[in-house]
Amino acid sequence: MSHFNQRPGTKSAVHDLKTPISDITAFDTIVRSFVRQNPFGCVSYYHKKKHHPPVEIVREMYTAKFVYDDEDGKRAGTGQETYNSVEGYQYGIAAVLSNLANFSAHKGKARHNPSSDLFSVILKCQDPSGEYYFLSLARDRVTLASYEDNAIRKKVEEWTDSVPVLE
Repeated sequence: MSHFNQRPGTKSAVHDLKTPISDITAFDTIVRSFVRQNPFGCVSYYHKKKHHPPVEIVREMYTAKFVYDDEDGKRAGTGQETYNSVEGYQYGIAAVLSNLANFSAHKGKARHNPSSDLFSVILKCQDPSGEYYFLSLARDRVTLASYEDNAIRKKVEEWTDSVPVLE
């Protein structure tokens, strides 16, 4: 079973993945599947004159990392760009790889370094008991935050065990 280590202070627990999620497609598949399937049985709610879905994406961050190589193949610089959507990440990579002004400024050609990229999504859920909590999915860890009932933590542990990529 996945082991979540509880942190001091606000009740939260972290599960570090044995292997980072391979790429943006695999990561996005996990997130979209979670939102669609709602494996924890979260419920919709009404707050501040607004209806909220059972699972709500609160924040998305996708960081693409680049290396600039000079004519001799030596590293001439590095860069990174952060986007708030998968589409922005994908289009942004293409834009950086074709940006001649950056090539000139770095005196080298850009190369995307996908193994160094970072992905994270924060999801907000309301448990049927009425408790709100957050689930943060990152490329290398899963974090459960702001929960009180240990049954919620148990649900998260069981779910991570059911998704092979989240070992």
